[in-house]
Amino acid sequence: MFTIFKKELRTFFSNATGYIVIGIFLILTGLFLWVIPGEYNILDAGYANVDGLFYLAPWLFLFLCPAVTMRLFAEEFQTGTWELLVTRPLSKMQLVLGKYFAGLAVVTLALLPVLLYYFSVSFLAEPVGNVDSGAFWGSFIGLFFLAAIYVAIGTFSSSLSSNQIVSFVVAVVLSFFFYYGFEVLTEFFTSGQSIQFFDLLGIHAHYKSMSRGVIDSRDLLYFIILSSTFLLATEWRIKKS
Repeated sequence: MFTIFKKELRTFFSNATGYIVIGIFLILTGLFLWVIPGEYNILDAGYANVDGLFYLAPWLFLFLCPAVTMRLFAEEFQTGTWELLVTRPLSKMQLVLGKYFAGLAVVTLALLPVLLYYFSVSFLAEPVGNVDSGAFWGSFIGLFFLAAIYVAIGTFSSSLSSNQIVSFVVAVVLSFFFYYGFEVLTEFFTSGQSIQFFDLLGIHAHYKSMSRGVIDSRDLLYFIILSSTFLLATEWRIKKS
Protein backbone atom coordinates (compact mmCIF):
# COMPACT_ATOMS: atom_id res chain seq x y z
CA MET A 1 0.00 0.00 0.00
CA PHE A 2 2.79 2.42 0.88
CA THR A 3 4.35 1.76 -2.54
CA ILE A 4 1.12 2.85 -4.25
CA PHE A 5 0.94 5.88 -1.95
CA LYS A 6 4.46 6.99 -2.90
CA LYS A 7 3.85 6.32 -6.59
CA GLU A 8 0.71 8.48 -6.63
CA LEU A 9 2.37 11.35 -4.79
CA ARG A 10 5.37 11.23 -7.10
CA THR A 11 3.11 11.16 -10.15
CA PHE A 12 1.04 14.08 -8.91
CA PHE A 13 4.03 16.32 -8.31
CA SER A 14 6.08 15.16 -11.30
CA ASN A 15 4.27 17.65 -13.54
CA ALA A 16 2.81 21.10 -13.20
CA THR A 17 -0.76 19.91 -12.67
CA GLY A 18 -0.34 19.27 -8.96
CA TYR A 19 1.21 22.64 -8.28
CA ILE A 20 -1.40 24.42 -10.40
CA VAL A 21 -4.34 22.79 -8.57
CA ILE A 22 -2.94 23.63 -5.14
CA GLY A 23 -1.89 27.11 -6.31
CA ILE A 24 -5.35 27.94 -7.61
CA PHE A 25 -6.94 26.93 -4.30
CA LEU A 26 -4.53 29.06 -2.26
CA ILE A 27 -4.79 32.04 -4.61
CA LEU A 28 -8.59 31.98 -4.53
CA THR A 29 -8.79 31.71 -0.75
CA GLY A 30 -6.23 34.51 -0.41
CA LEU A 31 -8.11 36.78 -2.80
CA PHE A 32 -11.50 36.24 -1.18
CA LEU A 33 -10.18 36.62 2.37
CA TRP A 34 -7.80 39.54 1.93
CA VAL A 35 -8.34 41.34 -1.39
CA ILE A 36 -11.85 41.07 -2.86
CA PRO A 37 -14.38 43.16 -0.88
CA GLY A 38 -17.33 41.18 0.43
CA GLU A 39 -18.70 39.01 3.19
CA TYR A 40 -15.62 36.74 3.24
CA ASN A 41 -13.06 39.56 3.48
CA ILE A 42 -11.32 39.51 6.88
CA LEU A 43 -10.36 43.20 6.81
CA ASP A 44 -13.88 44.30 5.86
CA ALA A 45 -15.39 42.28 8.71
CA GLY A 46 -13.64 44.43 11.29
CA TYR A 47 -13.14 41.66 13.83
CA ALA A 48 -10.49 39.00 14.29
CA ASN A 49 -11.64 35.68 12.89
CA VAL A 50 -11.29 33.63 9.73
CA ASP A 51 -14.88 32.42 9.51
CA GLY A 52 -14.89 33.38 5.83
CA LEU A 53 -12.34 30.65 5.13
CA PHE A 54 -14.58 27.95 6.57
CA TYR A 55 -17.63 29.19 4.66
CA LEU A 56 -15.67 29.39 1.42
CA ALA A 57 -13.39 26.33 1.57
CA PRO A 58 -16.12 23.63 1.33
CA TRP A 59 -17.24 25.11 -1.99
CA LEU A 60 -13.69 25.36 -3.31
CA PHE A 61 -13.08 21.79 -2.15
CA LEU A 62 -15.97 20.73 -4.41
CA PHE A 63 -13.59 21.35 -7.31
CA LEU A 64 -10.18 20.88 -5.70
CA CYS A 65 -10.78 17.32 -4.46
CA PRO A 66 -12.26 16.01 -7.74
CA ALA A 67 -9.38 17.65 -9.63
CA VAL A 68 -6.92 15.78 -7.41
CA THR A 69 -8.70 12.41 -7.53
CA MET A 70 -10.06 12.24 -11.09
CA ARG A 71 -6.92 10.52 -12.43
CA LEU A 72 -6.41 7.96 -9.63
CA PHE A 73 -8.10 5.03 -11.39
CA ALA A 74 -9.30 6.63 -14.63
CA GLU A 75 -5.74 7.16 -15.83
CA GLU A 76 -4.87 3.53 -15.08
CA PHE A 77 -7.85 2.36 -17.16
CA GLN A 78 -7.10 4.84 -19.95
CA THR A 79 -3.41 4.04 -20.34
CA GLY A 80 -3.81 0.28 -19.92
CA THR A 81 -1.60 0.09 -16.82
CA TRP A 82 -4.44 -1.27 -14.69
CA GLU A 83 -3.73 -4.84 -15.79
CA LEU A 84 -0.12 -4.43 -14.70
CA LEU A 85 -1.12 -2.83 -11.41
CA VAL A 86 -3.41 -5.68 -10.36
CA THR A 87 -0.57 -8.20 -10.79
CA ARG A 88 1.14 -6.70 -7.75
CA PRO A 89 0.88 -8.71 -4.51
CA LEU A 90 -1.65 -6.29 -3.03
CA SER A 91 -5.30 -6.69 -2.19
CA LYS A 92 -7.85 -4.49 -3.94
CA MET A 93 -8.45 -2.57 -0.71
CA GLN A 94 -4.73 -1.89 -0.33
CA LEU A 95 -4.73 -0.43 -3.85
CA VAL A 96 -7.74 1.71 -2.98
CA LEU A 97 -6.26 2.93 0.31
CA GLY A 98 -2.87 3.68 -1.25
CA LYS A 99 -4.49 5.92 -3.85
CA TYR A 100 -6.97 7.39 -1.38
CA PHE A 101 -4.35 8.43 1.18
CA ALA A 102 -2.17 9.90 -1.57
CA GLY A 103 -5.11 12.06 -2.71
CA LEU A 104 -5.88 13.05 0.88
CA ALA A 105 -2.21 13.94 1.47
CA VAL A 106 -2.24 16.29 -1.53
CA VAL A 107 -5.42 18.05 -0.33
CA THR A 108 -3.95 18.30 3.18
CA LEU A 109 -0.82 19.93 1.74
CA ALA A 110 -3.09 22.48 0.08
CA LEU A 111 -4.90 23.06 3.38
CA LEU A 112 -1.88 23.51 5.67
CA PRO A 113 -0.79 26.94 4.33
CA VAL A 114 -4.12 28.46 5.40
CA LEU A 115 -2.84 28.17 8.97
CA LEU A 116 -0.93 31.35 8.12
CA TYR A 117 -4.28 33.16 8.03
CA TYR A 118 -4.94 32.20 11.66
CA PHE A 119 -1.57 33.54 12.82
CA SER A 120 -1.97 36.67 10.68
CA VAL A 121 -5.39 37.44 12.18
CA SER A 122 -4.09 36.67 15.66
CA PHE A 123 -1.30 39.21 15.13
CA LEU A 124 -3.72 41.85 13.79
CA ALA A 125 -6.19 41.38 16.66
CA GLU A 126 -6.49 43.90 19.51
CA PRO A 127 -5.11 42.79 21.85
CA VAL A 128 -2.76 40.48 19.97
CA GLY A 129 -3.92 36.88 20.19
CA ASN A 130 -7.56 37.76 20.84
CA VAL A 131 -8.93 35.07 18.51
CA ASP A 132 -11.50 32.34 19.14
CA SER A 133 -8.99 29.50 18.87
CA GLY A 134 -11.52 26.80 19.76
CA ALA A 135 -13.80 27.71 16.85
CA PHE A 136 -10.83 27.92 14.49
CA TRP A 137 -9.36 24.53 15.33
CA GLY A 138 -12.78 22.87 15.40
CA SER A 139 -13.49 24.28 11.95
CA PHE A 140 -10.03 23.29 10.71
CA ILE A 141 -10.50 19.70 11.89
CA GLY A 142 -13.96 19.70 10.32
CA LEU A 143 -12.46 20.90 7.05
CA PHE A 144 -9.93 18.04 7.13
CA PHE A 145 -12.70 15.46 7.61
CA LEU A 146 -14.72 17.16 4.89
CA ALA A 147 -11.72 16.72 2.59
CA ALA A 148 -11.51 13.06 3.64
CA ILE A 149 -15.09 12.49 2.45
CA TYR A 150 -14.66 14.46 -0.78
CA VAL A 151 -11.47 12.51 -1.61
CA ALA A 152 -13.28 9.21 -0.89
CA ILE A 153 -16.10 10.29 -3.22
CA GLY A 154 -13.55 11.36 -5.84
CA THR A 155 -11.70 8.03 -5.56
CA PHE A 156 -14.96 6.17 -6.13
CA SER A 157 -15.87 8.42 -9.07
CA SER A 158 -12.48 7.81 -10.67
CA SER A 159 -13.12 4.06 -10.60
CA LEU A 160 -16.33 4.45 -12.64
CA SER A 161 -14.80 5.58 -15.93
CA SER A 162 -11.61 5.74 -17.94
CA ASN A 163 -12.47 9.34 -18.83
CA GLN A 164 -11.01 11.75 -16.29
CA ILE A 165 -13.48 14.53 -17.17
CA VAL A 166 -16.40 12.19 -16.52
CA SER A 167 -14.83 11.20 -13.20
CA PHE A 168 -14.39 14.87 -12.29
CA VAL A 169 -18.02 15.76 -13.08
CA VAL A 170 -19.41 12.73 -11.22
CA ALA A 171 -17.28 13.59 -8.17
CA VAL A 172 -18.46 17.22 -8.18
CA VAL A 173 -22.13 16.20 -8.45
CA LEU A 174 -21.90 13.54 -5.73
CA SER A 175 -19.92 15.80 -3.40
CA PHE A 176 -22.42 18.64 -3.86
CA PHE A 177 -25.36 16.31 -3.22
CA PHE A 178 -23.91 14.89 -0.01
CA TYR A 179 -22.83 18.33 1.18
CA TYR A 180 -25.95 20.34 0.44
CA GLY A 181 -28.49 18.07 -1.27
CA PHE A 182 -30.03 16.59 1.87
CA GLU A 183 -30.51 20.09 3.28
CA VAL A 184 -32.47 20.97 0.14
CA LEU A 185 -34.62 17.84 0.58
CA THR A 186 -35.72 19.05 4.02
CA GLU A 187 -37.67 21.82 2.28
CA PHE A 188 -40.15 19.18 1.09
CA PHE A 189 -41.05 18.03 4.61
CA THR A 190 -43.05 19.63 7.39
CA SER A 191 -42.45 17.04 10.09
CA GLY A 192 -39.69 18.07 12.48
CA GLN A 193 -38.41 14.51 12.75
CA SER A 194 -38.20 14.08 8.97
CA ILE A 195 -36.41 17.39 8.60
CA GLN A 196 -33.90 16.49 11.29
CA PHE A 197 -33.37 13.01 9.82
CA PHE A 198 -32.56 14.23 6.31
CA ASP A 199 -30.53 17.15 7.62
CA LEU A 200 -28.30 14.77 9.59
CA LEU A 201 -27.74 12.61 6.50
CA GLY A 202 -25.93 15.50 4.84
CA ILE A 203 -22.34 16.60 5.39
CA HIS A 204 -23.25 20.23 5.94
CA ALA A 205 -25.00 19.70 9.28
CA HIS A 206 -22.03 17.82 10.75
CA TYR A 207 -19.51 20.29 9.34
CA LYS A 208 -21.46 23.20 10.86
CA SER A 209 -21.50 21.39 14.19
CA MET A 210 -17.71 21.05 14.22
CA SER A 211 -17.30 24.65 13.05
CA ARG A 212 -18.68 25.79 16.40
CA GLY A 213 -15.55 24.41 18.01
CA VAL A 214 -17.22 21.33 19.50
CA ILE A 215 -15.74 17.99 18.42
CA ASP A 216 -18.69 15.62 18.79
CA SER A 217 -18.05 11.88 18.46
CA ARG A 218 -21.27 11.57 16.43
CA ASP A 219 -19.91 13.97 13.81
CA LEU A 220 -16.58 12.14 13.68
CA LEU A 221 -18.40 8.82 13.33
CA TYR A 222 -20.47 10.22 10.45
CA PHE A 223 -17.36 11.37 8.56
CA ILE A 224 -15.60 8.04 9.10
CA ILE A 225 -18.62 5.94 8.09
CA LEU A 226 -19.35 7.94 4.93
CA SER A 227 -15.70 7.92 3.84
CA SER A 228 -15.47 4.18 4.50
CA THR A 229 -18.67 3.54 2.54
CA PHE A 230 -17.25 5.15 -0.59
CA LEU A 231 -13.93 3.35 -0.19
CA LEU A 232 -15.75 0.01 0.10
CA ALA A 233 -17.80 0.95 -2.96
CA THR A 234 -14.56 1.67 -4.81
CA GLU A 235 -13.17 -1.72 -3.85
CA TRP A 236 -16.35 -3.38 -5.10
CA ARG A 237 -16.18 -1.42 -8.36
CA ILE A 238 -12.58 -2.30 -9.20
CA LYS A 239 -13.21 -5.96 -8.44
CA LYS A 240 -15.73 -5.81 -11.27
CA SER A 241 -13.19 -4.23 -13.64
